[in-house]
Amino acid sequence: MSTLAIPFFSPAFNAGMVLSLSLIMAIGPQNAHVLRMGLQRQHVWLTVGVCIVADVLLIALGVLGLAQLGGLSDKLQGALVGAGVLFLAVYGWEAARRFMQPAQAAVVASATPAQPATLSRRQAVASALAFSWLNPHAWLDTAVLIGTASLAYGAPGNTVFGLGAAVGSTVWFVVLGVAVFWLGRRLGSATLWRWLDGLVAVMMWGTAVFLLKSLF
Repeated sequence: MSTLAIPFFSPAFNAGMVLSLSLIMAIGPQNAHVLRMGLQRQHVWLTVGVCIVADVLLIALGVLGLAQLGGLSDKLQGALVGAGVLFLAVYGWEAARRFMQPAQAAVVASATPAQPATLSRRQAVASALAFSWLNPHAWLDTAVLIGTASLAYGAPGNTVFGLGAAVGSTVWFVVLGVAVFWLGRRLGSATLWRWLDGLVAVMMWGTAVFLLKSLF
């Protein structure tokens, strides 16, 4: 087995990918924007590409930046991981609540305006960056939470964790782009997003349990 293939089978890589997917799969401004652009058939792959690059940069900032910060103090590292566990537990509960109350999935149906305005390529890039970088939740989810979770693996495991998170983000946006291009308005099904929320809740709670164990 080549050394390049090893990270793809490591617990750190897999955990990073699972956490990234669980965070990004929940419907939010960024995903809703990709859906909107896909349903309108406007710059779908340009939007997907910009979202991937934006997320990977945030992941790198979180993993490399917070890893250095956490390395200064065991107590600080424990506090950050503990905060991440709490956030995942609450975020997981929100997804579970949406699963139990599927009417809240109406955000998908509102992703497409009746008379969409035509965007230039520059406007499409600016819009994707705005939804990626001007959204506080994107910074909290992608940079802070993924960066915090990577602390549980130390160095160089945190880098492998970040690589897994970046791959997870890339896979999600590519799949979402393909799905919205081929399935179109059927992606607006409340049932589909209800079960997606259920999966997100399970993945987040599972990650929270693992991070909690790393504190002891």
